[in-house]
Amino acid sequence: MITLTHYLVVAAILFALGLYGALMRTNAIRILMSIELMLNAVNLNLVAFSRYITPDTARGQIFTIFVLTVAASEAAVGLAIILQLARRWTEIDVRKFNRLKW
Repeated sequence: MITLTHYLVVAAILFALGLYGALMRTNAIRILMSIELMLNAVNLNLVAFSRYITPDTARGQIFTIFVLTVAASEAAVGLAIILQLARRWTEIDVRKFNRLKW
């Protein structure tokens, strides 16, 4: 039997991996992927809590769909910015993004 604790442990591991990737990487695409991993961990928490607290409603699943929609638009905008930076400077190292300052 899979309990709520199992889902929370998996979500915590996913979030920790995403946080580590977002803080330790310098490649902008890898950072975006890590942020998406953290958002998916949050989505797993939403669905798990919704399933175990109020199993007759789908509030957690609906909210998860909204989070996925916002995450997809965030990824699209982030990738567009990274693509423009890569075209201009041929690299996407976040330590060199201070070129965006005025």
